Amino acid sequence: MQLPDAAVALLESASATDAKSIEQLATATDEKPETLTGAAFDLEADSLVALEERVEVSLELTDEGKRYREDGLPEVRLYRAAADAGAADDSVPMGQVIAASELEGPEVDIALTNFARKGLGFIDSGELSVNADADPDSDAERAALDAIADGDADGLDDDTVDRLVERGLVEQREQTHRFVTLTDDGVTALMEGVETAATVGQLTPELLTSGEWEDVEFAEYNVEADAEPVTGGKTHILRQTAESVKDTLVGMGFQEMQGPHADADFWINDALFMPQDHPARTHWDRFTLDTDLMTDLPDDLVGRVEDAHRNGVGPDGEGYHSPWSREFAEEVALRGHTTSLSMRYLSGEEIGDLEPPQRFFSVEKVYRNDTLDATHLLEFFQIEGWVMAEDLSVRDLMGTFEEFYAQFGITDIEFKPHYNPYTEPSFELFGTHPTTGEIVEIGNSGIFREEVLSPLGVECDVMAWGLALERLLMLMYGFEDIRDVHGTLCDLDLLRNVEVLA
Repeated sequence: MQLPDAAVALLESASATDAKSIEQLATATDEKPETLTGAAFDLEADSLVALEERVEVSLELTDEGKRYREDGLPEVRLYRAAADAGAADDSVPMGQVIAASELEGPEVDIALTNFARKGLGFIDSGELSVNADADPDSDAERAALDAIADGDADGLDDDTVDRLVERGLVEQREQTHRFVTLTDDGVTALMEGVETAATVGQLTPELLTSGEWEDVEFAEYNVEADAEPVTGGKTHILRQTAESVKDTLVGMGFQEMQGPHADADFWINDALFMPQDHPARTHWDRFTLDTDLMTDLPDDLVGRVEDAHRNGVGPDGEGYHSPWSREFAEEVALRGHTTSLSMRYLSGEEIGDLEPPQRFFSVEKVYRNDTLDATHLLEFFQIEGWVMAEDLSVRDLMGTFEEFYAQFGITDIEFKPHYNPYTEPSFELFGTHPTTGEIVEIGNSGIFREEVLSPLGVECDVMAWGLALERLLMLMYGFEDIRDVHGTLCDLDLLRNVEVLA
């Protein structure tokens, strides 16, 4: 029997009693693993070898997992700080414990969530107490982190491992290994003798011009063998939905806005009548950039906005009577909403003064220091829009939403009154998830307050909204977790095969 070089080498190195991996055979034959894999598939088709696939699961700590292994899990650090503050005897203020624990940013929410889940203590009305019977030294998740780091993950509780993976502290990797065993036919072929066939796998110009192609033996190809799937590029479903939203809004008479992702806090918050001591303007929610201040702000407009913050607008205006600093207004941050673009356009700074009626929108990325979960991301797309006209009402705003969402087959929009520092009246929008039946918040809206419009020089009504593109996607396609379509956890097969809605 004549066979290609790699097939002969594989047959001669394989065993009828012990399954050998492709990697072991590659070492024994000095052939490339991918070459032997192809040869193994050919020999399996001829019943000369049996192929077995084994999936090996390995666990590895993420950077966050390594940090928590070194510094301690946030919930354990919170427990120890609370215990040191006497929370075993009497409850203590939560803020005091958080400060003593030196937890920062998202770690605080992580600690509070897992503190209660693990029974380490209790939280009630801003007060925190610890469970004296809890033993943080025997924390199963911390022990699992140590075991995984030491390469001794065998025997770990599956639920504990799943929890660590869910928390993003451990990464689970799967690797497929193929093992080869000689069949009876393969043993018989070896006993009868196999020879290397001088075959040619590809017809070249040299073979044609020299005429040697008439004398060589060409390798046989199994045209029925499974081939590796080839997937071409495809526009991401989120981008497709964004383009569909843009087309819809343009069809409704809107023009598109564009502007910087990193902007002065003045445009992001101050122009929106957001007080400078508002919690959303701290590091808890905002990404500040370590860069030069944006000092080229329009002085007249800055003065009017500052006056609105300090004294209010009109005879009944109160203002906030809270600290206001131009230096803070000049700080540069990643925009937490695209309403910064609305402020630039409404003020006339972007494209000049606008006369009503006007309609503008944007579908752009925004950034917030949120805790990642099924409906929240650190960066996401916001559908911003506003209408400038005389005598606008809430009915106009609600009618606009109903017309917009109807274009995407969503007709059960619900409205709930809400408070915003920059709109009055204000309300949130909700839709019903088609799979779970849950009510999902999909946006926020209202009519800009006089304290926002007057400093900008706008003398008519402006109704505005910020809608979440990803939430719209969830209602359209039934996705239950944003991370299924956005970010490192997205399912590539789902994205390749999901039906595109018109």
